[in-house]
Amino acid sequence: MWSLAWPWALLALPLPWFAHRLLPEALGLSEAGLRVPNLSNFETLKDRSDAEQLLNWRVWVAVIAWLLLVLAAARPERIGDELDVPVAGRNLMLAVDLSGSMDQKDFELAGRRVDRLTATKAVASDFIARREGDRIGLILFGERAYLQVPLTLDRDTVKILLLEAEIGLAGEKTAIGDAITLAVRRVHEQKEDAGEQVLVLLTDGANTAGEVHPLKAAELAQQVGLRIYTIGIGAESMDVSSLVGGRRAINPSADLDEATLTEIAQSTGGRYFRATDTASLQDIYALVDELEPVEEPESGFRPVKSYYFWPLGAAISLVGLLCLTALLQRALMRRRTEVQAHAG
Repeated sequence: MWSLAWPWALLALPLPWFAHRLLPEALGLSEAGLRVPNLSNFETLKDRSDAEQLLNWRVWVAVIAWLLLVLAAARPERIGDELDVPVAGRNLMLAVDLSGSMDQKDFELAGRRVDRLTATKAVASDFIARREGDRIGLILFGERAYLQVPLTLDRDTVKILLLEAEIGLAGEKTAIGDAITLAVRRVHEQKEDAGEQVLVLLTDGANTAGEVHPLKAAELAQQVGLRIYTIGIGAESMDVSSLVGGRRAINPSADLDEATLTEIAQSTGGRYFRATDTASLQDIYALVDELEPVEEPESGFRPVKSYYFWPLGAAISLVGLLCLTALLQRALMRRRTEVQAHAG
């Protein structure tokens, strides 16, 4: 679609006509007189007048040049089709606990009892699928923390490697502080690539391994602007068989250090969540979506390419042509005058 960026510039089109009609004419020498012996030399003037009549095309060239100049001032441009602008999302790290306690089967999924990691995989996979535009990384931690997937826009790869994770892969203990420290290091390396740095850490226990205390790691996260959302996973009550017969209720999440997880989240500007079943875990990830909304692509953007230089270049060329013909005509008239003078 063609348009003019400054259409009001077209108001300048009649300026030459107004100048011709309103400005006073140049003072002439109509009353001057000159005595000459004969009229033979005035044939040159007659020839010159005839030549000017033949060269009236220059007036039309000047008109066209003016039209082109005004058109260039109005800045003609071509507007392309509407495009969606890709957005730069967050650096979002997911840290998932693979310690031995994640094998506790106190969650239900599709009507069957599953372990905590299986429920986490199902819910977190849906969460990853919704994070379009974010760079997502995956950290798996147990006794040690491992970077399973560096920050990437390839959400499918993150989901596949999360689903392939196995309990005990990183050891039986829990190194929460090391997982946070590893996330700090990775997002700090790519801090310039995104405006927001977020870590979602899921665990079912307390820090029992690692080289860095979780609260010290949280201080490092705060310094680099990493916001941490912590999720404590595990049912609050579960019936198990008693040694003396019958069943009794136990708390399978007795080892969960909620105080430390809460302090980690609050010190970095995040929040702590408690997931006691699959439904609450889904709600938590949905709430994280609300707290850290996915950036929507800007619609309505149309690429614009300006073409003012074409009429401007044409106008300059026509003005140059007029100047060249004027010089040639003057040189020709001077030459004819000299020839006639020698002939006389």
